[in-house]
Amino acid sequence: MRSNKRRDTKPELALRSILHRHGLRYRVDYAPLNDHRRRKADIVFTKAHVAVFVDGCFWHSCPLHGTVPKTHADYWEPKLSRNVQRDRETDAVLREAGWQVLRVWEHDLPADAAAVIEETVKRAGSR
Repeated sequence: MRSNKRRDTKPELALRSILHRHGLRYRVDYAPLNDHRRRKADIVFTKAHVAVFVDGCFWHSCPLHGTVPKTHADYWEPKLSRNVQRDRETDAVLREAGWQVLRVWEHDLPADAAAVIEETVKRAGSR
């Protein structure tokens, strides 16, 4: 059985590689808030207060590519819905604490996502 990676996925590694080449330094698989240690972002820019999540299309119900398996749908539908609900809760908690939250889909081009992230981090750092 293939294991599902929690971190260091191909889309995440591609994105991090571009960000690093552009001179940006970040933390990986890091919880931005001490009182929410289980809510970890994939890429975190601590000084700029920017948290980036690289969401998988299946696990986070992508509107373009998300699917629900036909087998055991009664198990998968609530599970995937809860993932989306948890994402929204995490976004709200981080924004309330003054963080900027960026969500990138696994199907997004890494160079395009990196450009948006880099611009956001630079803008946040110049405040």
